[in-house]
Amino acid sequence: MHTLEIQHLSKTYPNGVQALEEVTLSIPQGIFGLLGPNGAGKSTLMRTIATLQPVDSGTIRFDGIDLLKQPKYIRKRLGYLPQEFGVYPNISAEKLLDHLAMLKGINSQKERREQVDGLLCQTHLYPHRNRAVSTFSGGMRQRFGIAQALLGKPELIIADEPTAGLDPEERNRFHNLLSEIGERVIVILSTHIVEDIQNLCSDMAILKKGQVLKQGNPTALVDQLQGQVWQKTVTKQELEYYHQKKTVISHRLNSGDTLLRIKAGRSPGEGFEPVEPDLEDLYFYTLQLTETATRQSS
Repeated sequence: MHTLEIQHLSKTYPNGVQALEEVTLSIPQGIFGLLGPNGAGKSTLMRTIATLQPVDSGTIRFDGIDLLKQPKYIRKRLGYLPQEFGVYPNISAEKLLDHLAMLKGINSQKERREQVDGLLCQTHLYPHRNRAVSTFSGGMRQRFGIAQALLGKPELIIADEPTAGLDPEERNRFHNLLSEIGERVIVILSTHIVEDIQNLCSDMAILKKGQVLKQGNPTALVDQLQGQVWQKTVTKQELEYYHQKKTVISHRLNSGDTLLRIKAGRSPGEGFEPVEPDLEDLYFYTLQLTETATRQSS
């Protein structure tokens, strides 16, 4: 069983932005979700684990090996699916995957052929193997990204916002593929899409402004809100009142009306109904807590 231990990781960019602040995480084998808004530090953490950028302090150990001191160790065992691939060359998926396999050190032509064909089949791209990747749809490109990340049979896979921009069918296909992979290795799934974490991850952390706010099993974390989430349809005028007087978790439009969710130990007022909490409630409430604490301290 593989393990990834991150201890007291900090990173401040030259412009003064602190991207990571004393980040400590224990990541077991399986799919680990890293959830946070844009600018939370998720991509910085992903690049740091992949040894693509240095940090100011802290350690990262994979199966006991210090990756910051021995970056070559993880690079041989890493599959990386970045948020953006940039421009693809105008060559076929098969040829590009073969070229990437060579860059990963798979020198045997027979072994490359077996891996390339196997991964194209696994990602449902084999019928399109002779098409240029530059002509692929967004979902097909993401599947190709997973195929290249799996070259060399990695033990750690990093996927940074992998489902952004995918339609529901492609997202479901991607989820099934990632779930299958996660049975054998560590997969770190960085996203701001709560549903991805809910569907795939047995462990997760919420990150904001470079700090870990919570870590644990998604179901166990959500259970902390049992009996404390209330819902009501309100007007815009009522919405302002409740934001001032109550702990608002979230509000959203539903068939033209505003659906309000509040955290309270008992009914916050007439018309409110108790509802089962979900991961989105936990996520928004956790972010709200930090905003409230920041306002009170300033």
